[in-house]
This record gives sequence, C-alpha cells and structure tokens, in this order.
Amino acid sequence: MKFSHLILSLTLALTSAVAFASDYLTILVKDGPVVIKLFPEVAPQNVARIKALATSGKYNDVAFHRVIDGFMIQGGGMDAQMREKATDKAIVNEARNGLQNTVGTIAMARTAAPNSATSQFFINTANNTPLNYKGPTPAGAGYAVFGRVTGGMNVVNAISKTRTTSKGMHQDVPATPIVIKKVTVYKTK
Repeated sequence: MKFSHLILSLTLALTSAVAFASDYLTILVKDGPVVIKLFPEVAPQNVARIKALATSGKYNDVAFHRVIDGFMIQGGGMDAQMREKATDKAIVNEARNGLQNTVGTIAMARTAAPNSATSQFFINTANNTPLNYKGPTPAGAGYAVFGRVTGGMNVVNAISKTRTTSKGMHQDVPATPIVIKKVTVYKTK
C-alpha cells in the first residue's frame, strides 16, 4: 500500500512540474527588460517562430519602429535606421486561439493578408478589441496573441509615450530610436 502511494505521489509531482513549466521571452531595451510569458499551447507556430528568431539573434539590434500611444508598440522587423530586416516564410494566423488583444498582450503583426506574419510583433497598450478574431474572412481574421507581459510593463508604457515622427514612408516612428538590444528565451518551472 505504501509503495503504491509513493508511486502515485511521484507521478503527481512529475505531472505538476511538467504542467507548470512555462516558456518566457525577455526583450531588453535601454530602459530595462520586458518579460513575456509565452502560450505555445494555443499559438504553437507563433511561439515557435518568435523563439527561433530570438535564439538565432535576429531580434538583436532591431528597433521598436512603430509606436502609437494608447494603441501599441511594434518591433521586430526594422533596424534603428528603418531598414527592413530579412524575414522567414510567413506563418499561419493563429488568432482563432481564443486569446484577446488586451493591455499587455503580445501579438504577431501582419499585412492585410491574414497569413502573412513573419517576424514583427506588437505589444498592446490598450484593449484593442478590433484586432481580435471575428471570423474566417480577411476582415475578421484578427491578430494572433501568443503571450502576455509579466514584467516590465512600465518599460512598455514609457516606450508608448515616446515622441514620434515620420521617416520616409513610415509614420509613428520614434524620433529617438528605441533599440532592442537582445531577446532571450528561457523556461521556468
């Protein structure tokens, strides 16, 4: 009897440890880190893409190149001089995953084509209901949320208050570049 209780206890302990292990991402900018809990269980392609780009160093020295106060901050595709970085093949839009574009969530940026996300992401600084999945049409496709800020929202909010300008064909560009020094991925229990 005691042996079976021991086996049951060990099984529950191991199951709990596995169930509570989480993937995190840290975006390091001059003003500090932004820590994001990733949700691979509902956005596997988006999380896999972000982790691959972070691990390969492709997010190092890119900028938050589009900032709209009261809406979002966007990065992952341009350097500080607004030169576009090379991207990988587009991934499937996972916006139908039930997650909402609320304050502090991170989602994949894309063009008007629903399945066009490559490397750019944005952090919502407001509850952006119009960006949520509404249906299978291009207009209702939404933007795939794949994580949530768990630390450093003060850094996100400070970035959102940055003075912006236009540079070439780009609008809402920070007047002083906000460079992402490094993005790292790690797992916690």
